[in-house]
Amino acid sequence: MRVLLVDDESLALDRLRVFCDDIGGIEVVGQAQNGDEALDRIEALRPDLVILDIQMPGRNGLRTAADISIDPRPELVFVTAHEHYAPDAFDLEAADYILKPVRFDRLRLATDRARRRRDMREAAQRAGSLAAEIETLRTDARTAGDPEIWVPERNGQRRVPIESIDWVEAARDYVLLHTELRSFMLRITMAALEEKLAGTALIRVHRSAFVRPSRVAEIRRAQRSTILLLQDGTTVQVGPSYVASVEAALGIS
Repeated sequence: MRVLLVDDESLALDRLRVFCDDIGGIEVVGQAQNGDEALDRIEALRPDLVILDIQMPGRNGLRTAADISIDPRPELVFVTAHEHYAPDAFDLEAADYILKPVRFDRLRLATDRARRRRDMREAAQRAGSLAAEIETLRTDARTAGDPEIWVPERNGQRRVPIESIDWVEAARDYVLLHTELRSFMLRITMAALEEKLAGTALIRVHRSAFVRPSRVAEIRRAQRSTILLLQDGTTVQVGPSYVASVEAALGIS
């Protein structure tokens, strides 16, 4: 997958490039340090994915993304130090939204999700369908009456079936609901979310994380820490007070 990096800070670009070099299946084909330069590079290079900083002088990342005119549009992963941009970012159908400082595992998760979205879009095009129908079909295929969370968007609300959520992480005053194809941001406390998720398959594994047990591929212990490795390669730390309940949910005796 061909990737373009966009950030006005040279150190941030260097960090992203180092991380990308360690992620299999992607190739950094270029970089840009402002919105105008990014649009020129996107037009010339036709990347599959643009990893885009939101806060840049002049044309910011959101305006840059909105002004992309090539077809098909590249997948987008936004990077920023401020979570309040998230609703606008997801309105632009971003594959993911990462808060700085960028962690390697979060960047890898974002690029994997972008790759899956691109592959599904291309498969839909080969079949003569609209890519947007895929997510609709996935949602409609779920059992009627499944619990759900409604996430505010610029033009209304989006239904997110809890059954589609793989894991949840706290992001300051918000939470990020991670599904296979994209993430959703919701302003809610973890305590209130725990009440909403009561009786569902998602379990709390840390004061700042929930996980679906069926998505856990491995449990690792190192000194005094316990880490869950999810099937997509994401690592989630287990809080000390949650270890016993997590092991019980995973059927570990």
